[in-house]
Amino acid sequence: MERIRIVPGRINVLMLIIVAVLWMGSCKDQPAIDENIVLWTPYNDSTEIAANQSHDNPRMRYKLIQSRVLDKNDVFRPLYQKVSRFSEASYERLKPMILEQDIPALQAFVKEGKLSYEELVLFYLYRIYHYELDNETTLNTIIALNREVVEEARKKDKERKEGQHPIYGMPVLLKDNIDTEGMNTTAGALVFTNNTTDDAFIVEQLKAKGALILGKVNLSEWAYYLCDGCPVGYSAYGGQTLNPYGRKIFETGGSSAGSGTSMAANYAVAAVGTETSGSILSPSSQNSVVGLKPSIGLLSRTGIVPISSTLDTPGPMTRNVTDNAILLDAMMGKDSQDVSSVAQDFGVNWFQNLGSTTLKGKRFGAFSNLLESDSIYKMTLDKMAAAGAEIVVLDPPTVPLDGFISILNLDMKVDLPAYISDHVMNKKDITVREVADIMQYNLQDSLLRIPYGQGRFNAIVSDSTSMEALKAIKSNLESQTRAYFNEAIDDNQLDAILSINNYHAAYAAVAKYPALTIPMGYKATGEPISLTFIGKQFEEAKLLQLGAAYEKINKVRQTPEQYQ
Repeated sequence: MERIRIVPGRINVLMLIIVAVLWMGSCKDQPAIDENIVLWTPYNDSTEIAANQSHDNPRMRYKLIQSRVLDKNDVFRPLYQKVSRFSEASYERLKPMILEQDIPALQAFVKEGKLSYEELVLFYLYRIYHYELDNETTLNTIIALNREVVEEARKKDKERKEGQHPIYGMPVLLKDNIDTEGMNTTAGALVFTNNTTDDAFIVEQLKAKGALILGKVNLSEWAYYLCDGCPVGYSAYGGQTLNPYGRKIFETGGSSAGSGTSMAANYAVAAVGTETSGSILSPSSQNSVVGLKPSIGLLSRTGIVPISSTLDTPGPMTRNVTDNAILLDAMMGKDSQDVSSVAQDFGVNWFQNLGSTTLKGKRFGAFSNLLESDSIYKMTLDKMAAAGAEIVVLDPPTVPLDGFISILNLDMKVDLPAYISDHVMNKKDITVREVADIMQYNLQDSLLRIPYGQGRFNAIVSDSTSMEALKAIKSNLESQTRAYFNEAIDDNQLDAILSINNYHAAYAAVAKYPALTIPMGYKATGEPISLTFIGKQFEEAKLLQLGAAYEKINKVRQTPEQYQ
């Protein structure tokens, strides 16, 4: 059989079906079509790169857009035949039932026999192939797919019964610093290209409740703790993630860039991100999706490539609050391997009855400087007040976060080697053992491996802060930032404090407090902006209730125009 080539562009489904039929009818000794077909071809992105050199934001003056190492054919070939048999007519029939729907609605359609989990998976795969194989629409978001996901979905259809967790049968995408059996965990770094692992604790929890792991998504390399001032959403392995609301116009946010962009573009039901300081809140805000940074300890970190065991946490990223609560609940569980992990017996129901909450009588703190500087923030708070909420204007004290960077530097110096020791299975292939080793590896080909440098890695190895001083920094910053929030909340009897995007992410991070960001609107340019709720430790249930009430009166999220 001759080599079949598909010119990059939107997939012609009819052509794919014809190719599949021809292959099935060809002689048996011919090689499988997946080994021959070219679904994607690299392109010359120099013109696009040159055009962005005049961008107002220096971080968006890219040095590359597409990955120099990842062949998308390797990602997309294994499932190609299954996706090619999913017709455009099936896609259009299912679209009203799936696109932008929440998990309870999807489960209701399945129960009624109108939708199967297999169809749900194929619907999302169809979208992913349609947009990610076209160089004019790709977001460089999907960097791995679960080859068994269609069969797994079919099995879920057969085993479905009443009483299962709502996440059952739902396709979920994972940030590629989360260990997943059967898919390598790269953290976006070339040195980890072949990193094989078992499942992270939260992935075990998801699978135990019946979730379908659809694939892995791009991220800022090493969770944006590699280079200084470089583009967010960039990794040497996956290339430059792009924002569906404005490709090469708006930042994706980082480091969970792929989790945010995949949710915005409707590539799955839900996604998991991770945050040290702003890495869930930022990409959720930039992509007009709902993101929760939980209290440290609510979700396990075991099996996640670390920056800081003090501040790291995974968290749910979804298109609505209900799905966020469901995904959060599905990942929870006491992990004996994580010293910060807590038993989640808070006497709450995380996802039921969210719709019954109202804003009436709820008290919120609003930052005076944000009210003065941001009209969307002010209009949103006026709308909340009209719905019965009480807004208390705050003039918070200035809290310098002295030593914050040393927490990240010294934790990563210890925590990354521990991850490699405990979780990397193929140590003969992954020969690095600590940050200094990775730096030496990167310097062997700096153009390919570190085109934006490795300034933050340099800071890790040069930070001379003592362990005793670090302990004091952690204690002081936690107490100072908790006082920053607690005094405002307690003195004014507030239910939550309201911020914008990830503006106060560092404060919530060192306080180890939860923060929930929800779409608030769009700037005149079309760039998304979000409202962020911050509460006290382990008040996630309260924040989700408040977020659901807010979402009812200000449901502003729009599907990106090019991805409808």
